[in-house]
Amino acid sequence: MTTITITGKKPGKTDVTISSTVNPAVKTDVPVTVLSRNLLSYGPAEGNGLTATVNTDGSLHVTGAAARQWAGLVWTFPCPVQGTVILRDPTFIAGLSTSVKFLDAKGHQLDGQVTSGGNAVAIPAGTVSLRFEILSSEATPTAKDGDLRVQLESGDTAHEWMRPDNTSLRGGN
Repeated sequence: MTTITITGKKPGKTDVTISSTVNPAVKTDVPVTVLSRNLLSYGPAEGNGLTATVNTDGSLHVTGAAARQWAGLVWTFPCPVQGTVILRDPTFIAGLSTSVKFLDAKGHQLDGQVTSGGNAVAIPAGTVSLRFEILSSEATPTAKDGDLRVQLESGDTAHEWMRPDNTSLRGGN
């Protein structure tokens, strides 16, 4: 028996055709989906004085002034992996912080969070959802108008930013 390894080059859907010329000849198409390494889910959001829209490249455009320090935008979505994750934001907006918090089945926050620019963090046992937050870190929030490219990925090594698979998840406060 021969093993064949196929590596996806970019996110999307395709078919892999497997065929044999051995008698009887066999041919089958296998659907394959290549997912983004960016595990975040986000989309348009408005709340606490901030507004986020999704740019054509999948990054977030954030405008407005947060209502107060540590207020901003949040998105909650099912946790797609277990193990270790790392968060980074190769583009950022001064005065805004990004983080991902771990939630249990009741929506309660578990110990730990992963912050951009920080170390890789192990996802706590019992995590079923993640909460991605963009919050004002300023004591007196100022107006913002800029683009964010934030990436959460498995493992302890950050890679080049990639558009997440889901950029239509409604967020809020």
